Amino acid sequence: MTWQAIWTGIRTGVASFRARITGKVIRRSIAGVTGLGLLIIGIEAVVRARLSTPLARVPTSVYSRPVPWGEHDDDEGPIALGSLDDRLSERRIPVERRAAPEHLVEAVLAVEDQRFFQHHGLDFRRIGGALVANVRAGRIAQGGSTLTQQLVKNLFLSAERTPLRKLREAAMAVVLELRYDKDQILGAYLNEVYFGQDGTRAIHGVGAAARYYFGKRVERLTTPESALLAGMIQAPNRYSPIRHERVARRRRNLVLALMVDQARITRAIADRATQTRVSTRGYSAPTLDARYFRDLIVASRLRGLPARGAAVYTTLDPTLQRSAEQAVRDGLNRLSSPEAQAALVAIDPRTGDVLALVGGRDYQASQFNRATDARRQPGSAFKPVVALAALHRDGDQAPAFTLASRVDDEPLSVMTPTGRWEPSNYDRSFRGPVTVREAIEQSLNVPFVRIGLEIGPARVVATARRLGITSPLRAVPSLALGSSEVSLLELVRAYGVFATGGRLASTRTVLDQTTLGHRPRAVPPPSLVRVADPAEAYLVTSALEGVISRGTGQALEVDGRLGSIAGKTGTSNGWRDAWFVAYSPSLAVGVWVGFDDGRSLGLTGAGAALPIVARFLERANPEEPGLTFAVPAGVEVASVASRDAGWDVECGTEEVFLRGTAPATDCGEHDSPDEDGDGDADHRWEQHERPRWERKLEFRGRQMARLLARLMERASER
Repeated sequence: MTWQAIWTGIRTGVASFRARITGKVIRRSIAGVTGLGLLIIGIEAVVRARLSTPLARVPTSVYSRPVPWGEHDDDEGPIALGSLDDRLSERRIPVERRAAPEHLVEAVLAVEDQRFFQHHGLDFRRIGGALVANVRAGRIAQGGSTLTQQLVKNLFLSAERTPLRKLREAAMAVVLELRYDKDQILGAYLNEVYFGQDGTRAIHGVGAAARYYFGKRVERLTTPESALLAGMIQAPNRYSPIRHERVARRRRNLVLALMVDQARITRAIADRATQTRVSTRGYSAPTLDARYFRDLIVASRLRGLPARGAAVYTTLDPTLQRSAEQAVRDGLNRLSSPEAQAALVAIDPRTGDVLALVGGRDYQASQFNRATDARRQPGSAFKPVVALAALHRDGDQAPAFTLASRVDDEPLSVMTPTGRWEPSNYDRSFRGPVTVREAIEQSLNVPFVRIGLEIGPARVVATARRLGITSPLRAVPSLALGSSEVSLLELVRAYGVFATGGRLASTRTVLDQTTLGHRPRAVPPPSLVRVADPAEAYLVTSALEGVISRGTGQALEVDGRLGSIAGKTGTSNGWRDAWFVAYSPSLAVGVWVGFDDGRSLGLTGAGAALPIVARFLERANPEEPGLTFAVPAGVEVASVASRDAGWDVECGTEEVFLRGTAPATDCGEHDSPDEDGDGDADHRWEQHERPRWERKLEFRGRQMARLLARLMERASER
């Protein structure tokens, strides 16, 4: 076949096709395609309307804990932490439809959609008027969109101006009007409409706009203020009173005139409103760099938090969070290395609420949360767990140790599967026999290794599990010195058990989740479980109070606002991790300082972590100041021999014991803070039932037996 024949065949085919394409066929094809397109648009509109309400399309916002809870006062409203969608940078304050003043609603309708309550999604009169105005102007000078159409564009569609988008917008507006009542649509619009920028954050909704432009909640807006906000909707940047005061005033007065023409307000009200000055100040929202905390909330989406349509109120305390941020910055600035990292966690031990959280030096540089995800060796900060295991009384059996029990601080050699291990104290010196209290207060390692060996590492692991520590723990002798890695959050939570007298609270970050536009409800009750005997927990707290008053934590200066303070320092092997955890009856806070790569920090917990806690507590403002640790039932106080005063002085020091475990002395009396078990600690000294000479003889016998045992042990070592 030649090229001429091929070309002739193509021309014949085209001619035949043209003969069949008549005007009737073209009209039918166009009608079919148009009908199909409209059907698809209609189906899309119906599906979108049935899937969710308009408010459910507004991005979910995360807020701090309101103070006081549930009251959106001018200066005490919740602070927005951002959206669950980390790509958005927005400022929103949810507003219930009925909370918006009527003059605000009337102003919005006067300028944006005066026949809102008469049309069904499309206002054909307005569309026609806009068309005529645009033809006369030779450009798009007016818009014919109803308020419902604007809402559809903001929530479902893009801002591009194409015929297809306008068709989709119209179809969805009609379907929304058929499915939802006017108040629902109006409420969604008032919470979504754009009002300009607060720095890098977009201001959405009348609640955030009222706060930013006038420094007040939306319920307190005046008529001229409402008119100004309504006038801004068309072009927020052009009519911003902060940028263009005169233009904003003229626009406000135009809105007031429209309200008079439409009989929404009287002429007298409008005249007074036009004389009101225009506020040109922006009230920037308080900011919190709580991005590490917000990541925890984002992770909560796995537990059912929706990405849109909700307001999530969290446990974060704005004052404490700012204090935490500043304390971490100041603490790291004191260090010589810019690569050092720090993390801080503060909780309310009574509820488990996370009040403040800082996960590192700079979120922008590293999003790794060292407060929750990093696991490092706690060192001596783990010793309170060991102490609780040692002081535990199993049924009627006496505890393995009391705070007055003496433990040898002498060289020790332990055989382990990896070889011989010889623990030492941080200062490489030994002090001879010391009490358990002294070992805790001075953070002595060798006595605690002996305690751990006596009670067994498995018992220490079991105690840690009861305190809520879930990280893997190796049941080895070095566990008593914190050789197994834990997270800062779980360690602070474990200390919270001592603060509450033996109760473990479930960690909580979210207090309430409401539909956007609804106020938060009352704080739900916390989840608490009794995991330790109150008397045993109090003994540990008593020893940790000594750490603050005369031990390794005495650099922590407190002014009494927080009441009683207990705490413990911690330094891991090789000075790689510095820890300090402190607590009062209403607040527990912990700090970790170190390097991500595990190299030596060269500082102890008292030198690196304690100053950060101290700075944090300087700005803490407890709701119940001056609280002290309550002495529970089952605790008694007795005088014991003072090591400092010599072995012949039997009544040199007072110590707390579990009831019935105090040693017999010849002091003739002991104190039972709660003899009748009613929690009343105000009891007088009471006489022992046994004769004085009998108790004195027993006490002297115990002293001689201990002394003889030590002499024999030293002789065998030589």
